Amino acid sequence: MAEEIKSEETPQEATQNLAIQKIYTKDVSFESPNSPLGFQDEWKPSISVDLNTDGQTLENDHYEVVLKVTVTAKNNDKTVFLAEVHQAGVFHLTGFEEEQRGFILGSYCPGTLFPYAREVISSIVTDGGYPPVILAPVNFEALYHEHQQKNKPADADTPQTH
Repeated sequence: MAEEIKSEETPQEATQNLAIQKIYTKDVSFESPNSPLGFQDEWKPSISVDLNTDGQTLENDHYEVVLKVTVTAKNNDKTVFLAEVHQAGVFHLTGFEEEQRGFILGSYCPGTLFPYAREVISSIVTDGGYPPVILAPVNFEALYHEHQQKNKPADADTPQTH
């Protein structure tokens, strides 16, 4: 399952390699605080989705990325259910510059994990007695760039004089 990325660089430079080592569910939770009474209400929920990523550096160019997805459904101003999954993966990256590695870990890896998290959310909501929640696709590249812009120092675009 290795995906080799060859660059147009000179031959003496290292080959870039990205390989998915493992994808797994790290944590999953489902709460339905108002059941069974909530099943009797007319079903017109408001659904909110919260996405976060976390990660850590492991040994030998391995990285763990964790995509945290929380879905909260409210009906008539009452929380009907809360579903949460922490979908994780171990990725092996070699030959990438720090900026490239940050982009891969912050954009590509969460995008790889998202379909797995979406399936878990849909399944646990259905198992909880509610209609499935089908999460819309997410542009993790745009979210990564947005996060980078927010965390960029205010004067980063201003030339520095020494």
